[in-house]
Amino acid sequence: MDLLPRSPGEFGSSRYWDRFFRQRGQLPFEWYGAFPELCPVLHKYVRHRDKVLVVGCGNSELSEQMYDMGMCEDIVNIDISDAVIRQMQERSGSKRPKMSYLLMDMLQMDFPDAHFQVVLDKGTLDAILTDEEEATLAKADKMFAEISRVLQVGGRYLCVSLAQAHVLKKAVEYFSQEGWVVRVHQVAGSGDKQQFVLPVFVYVMTKFRKIPGSAPRILEICPEEQDKPMRVESVERLVAAVKDRQHYALLCSQLSKTPCGEQVSLDLCDKESGRPRYTLHVVDSPLVKPSRDNRFAIFIIPQGRETEWLFGTEEGRRQLAASAGFGRLVTVALHREQRYEGMAGIQAELSGKVMELAPPGLPARQQVPFLSVGGDIGVRTVQHCDTSPLSGEYVVEDVKGDGSSYFRRLIFLSNRNVVQSEARLLAPVPLSGQKKRRKDKKKPSPAEPPTAIDKSYLCCEHHKAMVAGLCLLGGPNPLPGDEAVLVVGLGGGSLPLFIHDYFSRAHVAVVEIDPSMLEVATRWFGFSQGDRMRVHVSDGLDYVAKLAAEVFALPPAAPAQYDAIMFDVDSKDLTVGMSCPPPAFMEKPFLLKVKTILKPEGVFVLNLVCRDVRLKESVLATLREVFPLLYARRIEGEVNEILFCQPSPEGRRDPTELGARARALEGDLRQPGRPWDSSYALADMLQAVKIL
Repeated sequence: MDLLPRSPGEFGSSRYWDRFFRQRGQLPFEWYGAFPELCPVLHKYVRHRDKVLVVGCGNSELSEQMYDMGMCEDIVNIDISDAVIRQMQERSGSKRPKMSYLLMDMLQMDFPDAHFQVVLDKGTLDAILTDEEEATLAKADKMFAEISRVLQVGGRYLCVSLAQAHVLKKAVEYFSQEGWVVRVHQVAGSGDKQQFVLPVFVYVMTKFRKIPGSAPRILEICPEEQDKPMRVESVERLVAAVKDRQHYALLCSQLSKTPCGEQVSLDLCDKESGRPRYTLHVVDSPLVKPSRDNRFAIFIIPQGRETEWLFGTEEGRRQLAASAGFGRLVTVALHREQRYEGMAGIQAELSGKVMELAPPGLPARQQVPFLSVGGDIGVRTVQHCDTSPLSGEYVVEDVKGDGSSYFRRLIFLSNRNVVQSEARLLAPVPLSGQKKRRKDKKKPSPAEPPTAIDKSYLCCEHHKAMVAGLCLLGGPNPLPGDEAVLVVGLGGGSLPLFIHDYFSRAHVAVVEIDPSMLEVATRWFGFSQGDRMRVHVSDGLDYVAKLAAEVFALPPAAPAQYDAIMFDVDSKDLTVGMSCPPPAFMEKPFLLKVKTILKPEGVFVLNLVCRDVRLKESVLATLREVFPLLYARRIEGEVNEILFCQPSPEGRRDPTELGARARALEGDLRQPGRPWDSSYALADMLQAVKIL
């Protein structure tokens, strides 16, 4: 039996609907859900004493159920199909004496003005507004004008709809321009999830007298999980909010039927502010054979650790899911702008929502475990936030790592999943002569997190590799002397500080384009300048070009200025496949200037972060043209690759010699009384170096 129209225009034809209802017979046809799903919304806006008009009633049971449940009785139903009106008059008969069915076109109704308190439309607007042709839009305008005419001031037009973008936008623009209050409800649990994927919405348009002038529009949305409406500032934002919920419903439907091949990411937003509160990644592990007890779990990432490889990369999350032993793992990252009430509070907040992401075949009422590291949600304290004209919004925050360690991090919010700088914090040392507490006193409260910077510790693996590269400095003995080192890119200052403190006679010049970063490094990361440490606030491109020009101006026998030049500078252009350094730093004319200011036996150390394979090949080819000797050290688990470039091929050394030089350098740096971390095994850092 073919009930579909031959064209969308037939939805407005009485002949089509007569044929539709004759062929369908007495079986009710429910557009967009039945009374139980719609009742929680309808009872907010329909009072028992209201006079209700149902437009395009069809043979739906909605009016009958509203009547029988005592929601209201004075209900008038209209439709353009004579067949369905006669059918419904027979079905209702004397059972519902206060309810009537009339053959009438809603575009030209016979009712007097201001006759109803409620107009209810279940799918009729969607059937009328099938496209955005001029004739269709004119028909919608006529429908809205008639609804407005027959409604009293303070009355409500309740429209049940799938909320296609053009339908929602047309309705909201029309009524909001007339001064009506517009609220959109998402209907909870609407329809059969197996047959009907898209969520159902109810537009609630409340009629007010139009105020002359430009009164602000009142536009609100009520998601299904909350009663309190959220105010939105424009029609476009309202349409976008509805579209987000439609995409989420489609995603949940897809995830409930088949495993996801690629990881799915989504944000759950705060109800009050609308800002992201949780970021979820859905990870299916084909390596895990699912059973009743290991189908599904939720993993809460401790605050501040979302940037770690295990939690912040696809491969890391895949490994996490496999090691946790669950077929589907949903990782949950917490946002620094939000407050959380511990693991129990997060579990209560997320339990209902994450179940919508459950894998196919999960038994009903299956208890889903919530996992984390150490069983808590971690510690994150934002110490400082500001905006730089060059770097944008940034934060300085303290986070708790494994065990009792705390770290301070600099994060640029334009790339919030990348830690720009990191330093370990020193545990507080008790003051000498401090009296011990008496045994009968209460136990002290937990110690406050440390705040002093541990300048001896390099948190970033790529910084350790860059320091190890200094063993390539010329001469038979790699022990540190009066080296001149140029570092382009300050960040928190950890790298230049370490070189300054451990290479006790080295003179370090730092170039930083952003004066805000010098302030951050000084105030929050323990950085300071002195006789052997100077910061030049300048564009690295301009600074190197100026130095190269000075070298060219000197007599031919004049030596170049630097033993080591280090680039650890990020790109502000996130559209390029290379985030470190900016592409201009890798152009051949500029690299020739770098070579000009580097001593013949010196080393140019570069932190390269490039995800674009072709771009990376081009960068390496350019480097080879300028520097005859090129070593590379990949950083395990990261995109970073440290390149060691030397001006002369005569300095070539095999891995054995590199290891010996690295051990000699490390031995000199590890002086008695000077802190040294075992993770600084410089020889190990250079074992994986390869010559390009």
